Amino acid sequence: MTRLQRHRLWTAQDGVGAIEFAFVAGILSMLLLGICDFGVGFWEKMQVGNAARAGAEYAVKNGYNSANIQTTVTNATNLSGIQASPTPAQTCGCPDVATGISPMTCGAPCPNGDTAGTYVTVNARVSYSTLFAWPGLANPMILASSVTVRTN
Repeated sequence: MTRLQRHRLWTAQDGVGAIEFAFVAGILSMLLLGICDFGVGFWEKMQVGNAARAGAEYAVKNGYNSANIQTTVTNATNLSGIQASPTPAQTCGCPDVATGISPMTCGAPCPNGDTAGTYVTVNARVSYSTLFAWPGLANPMILASSVTVRTN
């Protein structure tokens, strides 16, 4: 190889843009796939929360009926495999800043002077499998939501 040929080889810039694009495109496509995968996961998590809230709204409007609340949760979204699990529960208690709701006998006086009320807790959950196996994440993962409302 002559000196002139070596000089031309080292100073050639033809195709450098294509090589740089190949490196950047691989990184950008992985980033885009990650955004899509986690975006679908967050959307499903919102749907699970909406289903739990729908069950709680049913309990507020129609009273406690475990079977109907479960049906409302499963029909509130088009997610396949969504469950009202654990099953809806009805309890009596008093609102408490530290623990949320302190268990009490229905109708008993609360420490703040109110009367103990009836609360319904509605849970929803679904199993979500990511499109790709991501390091540090369980696959499938359980997306869950819980809502507690006072019914009287």
